Amino acid sequence: MSEETPVSCSKCSAVWQKCGTTNCWSGDPATAPPRPGNCPSASYGDVVTKTFNEYRGESEDARIAFVAARVEGLCYQPVPGSDAVNARWTRVEDTIAFAKLMGYARIGIATCIGMLDEAERLSAILRAQGFEAQSVCCKAGSIDKMELGLAESDKVRPNTFEPACNPIAQAEILNRQGTDMNIILGLCVGHDMLFNKHSRAPVTTLVVKDRVTGHNPVAVLYGQNFYYKRLQKQPVLKGDE
Repeated sequence: MSEETPVSCSKCSAVWQKCGTTNCWSGDPATAPPRPGNCPSASYGDVVTKTFNEYRGESEDARIAFVAARVEGLCYQPVPGSDAVNARWTRVEDTIAFAKLMGYARIGIATCIGMLDEAERLSAILRAQGFEAQSVCCKAGSIDKMELGLAESDKVRPNTFEPACNPIAQAEILNRQGTDMNIILGLCVGHDMLFNKHSRAPVTTLVVKDRVTGHNPVAVLYGQNFYYKRLQKQPVLKGDE
C-alpha cells in the first residue's frame, strides 16, 4: 500500500457550499478559504509545479492543454449586465471545436455494437464539419467469449453465441488508419481502459456506457440519497459470483 499522503478534494464541496469558492479557485491568498486537510495543493505542490511547467513548452501535451483551455473559454458566453455566464456548446460541439483548433483531420470512433446508430450519426456530423471519420465496432472479428476462458454461465445468454469485445483490436485498427484523435462511444468499463492504453492517438470519451440510466451515470450520484441509497448499504458483489 502506498505511504504517500492521501488526498481528498471532494471534501472541499462543503467549503464551496459555505463560501461559494475554494482555496484553489481563489486568486487572492488573503481572502481565500483555508486549505482543508489532505489538500493536494499543499501536499503535492512540487508535483503541481513540475507538471505545469510541461504546458509551457511546444510538446503535444502543451498544445492539448492550451487548446482545451481555449475551448473551455469559447464554450461560455457572458450574460450582459451580470457576472454570470451561459454555456452554449454541447460535448459534441466541444469535441469538434477542440479537434479543429488542434488541426486534426482524421477522427476515429471506437463504438459499442449497441451504439452503431449513434456512431453513424456522429460520423455524419464529423464529415459535415470537414473531418474524415473512421469507426470500429467492439465486436470486430466476431470471436466467441469462450475463447477468453469464460464459462458458459458467464454469458449474458448462456448456450448461445456471444462475440467478445476486442478493444485492443479497435485501437490497433485505428492506429493503422493513422487517426489524429479517437472518440470512445459507449465502451464497457475495462474495455475503455484497454482502448485508452493501446491507442496511439489521444482519446476522449463522448459516451460512457450505463445500461440502466440511458448512459447517464451521474444520475446515480444525484439520486443516491433516495433511489440509489442501496449503494451505501449493500455490496454490489457478494463474493460468491
